[in-house]
Amino acid sequence: MSDTKIALVTGGTGGIGTTLCRALTDQGRKVVANYFPPEKENAEAWQAEQKEAGYDIGIAGADVTDYDAVGEMIKSIEEEFGPVSILVNCAGITRDKTLKGMTPDMWNAVINTNLNSAYNVTRQVFLGMTERGFGRIVNISSINGQKGQFGQANYSAAKAGLHGFTMAVAQEGARKNVTVNTVSPGYVETDMTALIAQEVLDSIIKQIPMGRMAQPEEIALAVTFCTDDANSFMTGANLPVNGGMFIH
Repeated sequence: MSDTKIALVTGGTGGIGTTLCRALTDQGRKVVANYFPPEKENAEAWQAEQKEAGYDIGIAGADVTDYDAVGEMIKSIEEEFGPVSILVNCAGITRDKTLKGMTPDMWNAVINTNLNSAYNVTRQVFLGMTERGFGRIVNISSINGQKGQFGQANYSAAKAGLHGFTMAVAQEGARKNVTVNTVSPGYVETDMTALIAQEVLDSIIKQIPMGRMAQPEEIALAVTFCTDDANSFMTGANLPVNGGMFIH
């Protein structure tokens, strides 16, 4: 039986998620990328693109805001590939608005997708990790979870909550060789940020001491540092990858 460890990346077919999936594959993991079920056709096309590029990545559909649906996904992954030993909680959305204009639906959508999903997935793989004596969990937060951001009360709250979740669960897994850490990216150069008006991008970059946005590979480097088998004594940490834009 193969001793290759199974890694699950929620939101794995997204911009940063794709790079994380590839980096974890390069680390020697069998990677499964989660996707939102209505986007199945896009996910299958994504999987074919990865295979063409030399990355054999599995895909698994589930709405990560639905605890029972996540349970079914985990069960199918375990049946097809084996138990999940590495989890990267990367699923996330934005619904930006100042607080006075933010509807309950906008608030709840972001909290459910960006924060509650981490509970929904982690809760269902954590026991197995502790029983086997190995686990690596990485929660993808954000610079805006550290410093806050105008018009992002929902997003900032969810991302700050992710690190609180990290710090608590890290203490529960420590004696069982299950580490839990947070990576908090700043602004990253992706297809999504490429759609931002150039004058807005320029104003953002002016605030970054390094004078540029991060490359997705630089976020992936922090994640694979956290998931390395040999990195067994660092837990509960928050790694900021923001080019010096926020130093705490």
